[in-house]
Order: sequence, then structure tokens, then C-alpha cells
Amino acid sequence: MTQDSQHETYPEIREAVQKLCARFPGEYWRALDREMAYPTAFVDALTEAGYLSVLIPEEYGGSGLPLSAAAAVLEEVQRAGCNGGACHAQMYTMGTVLRHGSEAQKRRYLPGIAEGSLRLQAFGVTEPTSGTDTAALKTTARRDGDHYVVNGQKIWTSRAEHSDLMLLLARTTPPREGAKRTEGLSVLLVDMREALGRGLTIRPIRTMMNHATTEVFFDDLRVPAENLIGEEGKGFRYILSGMNAERLLIAAECVGDAKWFIAKAGAYARERRVFGRPIGQNQGIQFPIAKAYANMRAAELMVREGLRLYESGANPGPEANMAKMLAADASFEAANACIQTHGGFGFAEEYDVERKFRETRLYQVAPISTNLILSYLAEHVLGLPRSY
Repeated sequence: MTQDSQHETYPEIREAVQKLCARFPGEYWRALDREMAYPTAFVDALTEAGYLSVLIPEEYGGSGLPLSAAAAVLEEVQRAGCNGGACHAQMYTMGTVLRHGSEAQKRRYLPGIAEGSLRLQAFGVTEPTSGTDTAALKTTARRDGDHYVVNGQKIWTSRAEHSDLMLLLARTTPPREGAKRTEGLSVLLVDMREALGRGLTIRPIRTMMNHATTEVFFDDLRVPAENLIGEEGKGFRYILSGMNAERLLIAAECVGDAKWFIAKAGAYARERRVFGRPIGQNQGIQFPIAKAYANMRAAELMVREGLRLYESGANPGPEANMAKMLAADASFEAANACIQTHGGFGFAEEYDVERKFRETRLYQVAPISTNLILSYLAEHVLGLPRSY
């Protein structure tokens, strides 16, 4: 099947990522999946090869490449049957530090992140009571001399057990009558190595996929005031500016997943013989795979349009959201076609289809649900009344 390599960006990076991922075949991921273990060796290999620091400027030890390079890396990771969910946050949280961090903060943290001695993988935003309503979060950071004292709780904070640093969104100013709900939120860079056992508690959550996610508790945790990112009270805007990048990178991963499912389904359909003929000769098998391929290609084009606008300095909110939604839909459609093509074998662990199926299902919900994307498009693009 044609893989449209002539359309691909960063072919050298893609080829190198494919070679690296070949060192981590299905049996590696199946073993981790059974134990719900973190893919430390895989993340270390990506870090050592420099792929997790592609967005960090060269002066701080990174490659200084644009977002489309990071998207190419993550797409190929998924396309190879691996799971970038173990480390992708380092790429999409990076923009908050790069755009709004002080020079002192950049020099203190970025070189270590680039070389792999520090991991910036945890993103503390979502809370149990507020969910996607970020402006309603209740975690507080009260200024006390040269520290902030943090109290509250976060949930679905993935990779917290395997990260050194966390970007934390907390309320530093109580809500004021007449003020915007998003005012008074600030971003702190929390050094979890110092915080664990001193006001920070991490509790893992077991889920249907091996996503290393947790809930995090803050009990009078003291964070140095010098770890405030940007201006106090402007944190929601800083986080929001990184969400377009997050959506585009997740969308690139979903495109990679779809390519894996389509290739896997096509290969099986050519090899599997029933009633004396390959099952891929039957249109009932062909059509779902072909349709999944067409939808993947359409989503891929929207991802590229979003990346183009992002790198031109625009604010591609609609395109980033549409890319994420269309790519997640395409990957889930391809996953369904792949399972159906394999029949009973699609549910067998050794084929890796059921693992990848569970992993890609997540992106109908995270980092933002399909319904909220549709609400955003209805209000901000189509001019319909706000529904929530």
C-alpha cells in the first residue's frame, strides 16, 4: 500500500525515528502493558537521540526546530506501534516555558531537559470537581514571603511519578465579582524531586490503557516564588497558548496510529485466506480499510494546515481543534476496521491490535473531548450561541 512518502515532511527524522522504534517491538510494549509499567528504556532512547528536545533552542542544548518536526517525531512513534503518550507532554508543555519563562528559568532548566537529566512530563491542570472547566479550579497558591504555599488536588496528571518537573496551574487571587473567571490563575514550575513527601503526594490511577496517570495532592507545599512563570494572574492565557500545540501534536499521533492500523489491517487481509481466497479480495473487507485510509489522509491535511498556521505566528484555534477531532476520529475508525479485519485474532494480545485500540480510544476524550471541540466550533466559528 502506498504510504505517501512523497508528501512527508522531515524524511530524515522520520527514517531515524523508525529505526529507533524498531528496537522496541510489540513484545516490549506487551510486557509493559501487563505490568502497567513505564517505558523507561524507550523514553531514555528518544531523549538520548535528541527527539524530545527538538523544540528547545540550540543555545540551551536542543535542536531549535519548529512544531512540525515534533509532530513528525510523534507521528512516526505511533506509526511504528510504540506509544508516545509516555513522553509527549514534554513537547507540548515546552511552549509555556519557552514563551513565558524568564531567561534565568530557561538557563536553569532547559539544558537539563535537553540532555535528559531532567524530565518535564507532568502537567497539573485538571481537577476532580471542575474537569474541563479550567477556570473553576480550586487549587490555590498563596504568596508567603519568597514562596507560594500550594493546597489542592489535581487528577489525570499523567507521568507525575516519572517526571522531575511539573507545570502547575493554581489560583493565586480569589475570584472577584465582575472579573473574568480566568483572572487570578498562575503557572508555577514545581520541582517534584524536592516536593515529594514535603507537601506533595502522588497516587497512581489504574486505567484501561497503560498511561501512567495519577492524582496529585498538595498540602501546604512551598514553591519558591522564583518558579512563577511569567506574571502572576496571567497563567490561564499562558496555558491556553500551549493548547493549540498540544492538540496538533496529539492529532499527529492519531494520524500515526491510523497509519499503523491501516498497514496492519492491509497486511493481514492480504495474507489471511478463507474459502480458498485472501479475505482482502472481498469488498466487505476492502471498503472499511479504504475508507479509513481516505479519512486518515483528510485528517493529515488538516494537521499540516494547523502546523503551517501555527508556525506562521497565527492563532489556529479552529484548525488545531478540527485537526485533533478529525485525526482522533480517523484513528478510531481505522482501529475498528483493523479489529474487524482480524476477527477473533484482533482481540489476541500477541497481535498488538487490542493494545493500540485501547490507546487510541483515549483521544476521543483527552486532552479535550469531541463534544467540547464541536461546541467551540459552533460558537467561535459558526457564531452560534454559547451552549455552556
